[in-house]
Amino acid sequence: MHFDLIDLRLYLHILDTGNITAGASRSHLSLAAASARIRAMEASLGIEFLERGRRGVTPTAAGKALARHARLLLQQAEHLQQDLAEYANGVKGQVRLLCNTTALSEYLPELLADFLHEHPNLDIDLQELPSLRITHALRQGAADLGIISDAVDTHGLQTLPFRDDPLVLIMPLDHPLAGRTVSFIDSLQHDYVGLAADSALAVYLEEQALHAGFRLQTRIRADGFDGLIRMVARGAGLGIVPLAALERWPLERRFKAQPLTEDWACRKLLLCALEFEQLPGYAKALFDALAAPLRKNT
Repeated sequence: MHFDLIDLRLYLHILDTGNITAGASRSHLSLAAASARIRAMEASLGIEFLERGRRGVTPTAAGKALARHARLLLQQAEHLQQDLAEYANGVKGQVRLLCNTTALSEYLPELLADFLHEHPNLDIDLQELPSLRITHALRQGAADLGIISDAVDTHGLQTLPFRDDPLVLIMPLDHPLAGRTVSFIDSLQHDYVGLAADSALAVYLEEQALHAGFRLQTRIRADGFDGLIRMVARGAGLGIVPLAALERWPLERRFKAQPLTEDWACRKLLLCALEFEQLPGYAKALFDALAAPLRKNT
């Protein structure tokens, strides 16, 4: 068996993205080079690690076992690099942070920019995912830190309150619903402006609609909260955004905003990890930076 760290990182990137092409791109390898590495890994043991299909790849039973060990080995390699970093100049570390849509757009940009400015030898691998996938990644050791909604199960993880994150229904001033208070279910009879289909908040809202027995009627998707709000204000449909996005809205509000009262919409964001005190040094530094404002308020 002759696997190196590049092989293992490539394999995990393929699993994370669901296909070899995207995994190769994330690993900065050509598709041909990535495919050759995976074939060599499988040939060295005479075992297939991936099931190939038209929609991508999924791990075999052996592939799942390989993924578990690969994550542990890469984590240990990262810890080794961090432990030796004090003996070398210019060694860079990387922290993997997963977060939901609101955290990514509303709360993290300034915090992370300040952190990177203060830690020139550190990088951050930042990715937006639905909260449920973040908790799964943390339990599997695939990320250092996560910021999630409190609506998901956090069993086996340590958490710390991060921010309140209530969701707000917005509508054009002349919308049929603008004159009364409505529930999320009432709103599902009308057209919506949504976020990108793969954004964490879009996935979350689709799930809530399906739980109520409906589907969101999305006419158009915006690239971010600002674009969504502008389209709603011009009459394109309803929208749901975090209160934080409205609080920083710089223009006159030509729309009506109504807090959603459903339990799932009165969210709180949580900072989470497998175990805060066991984080590697670089990740612990980021945790301390994210948690510092919380400690000032307690």
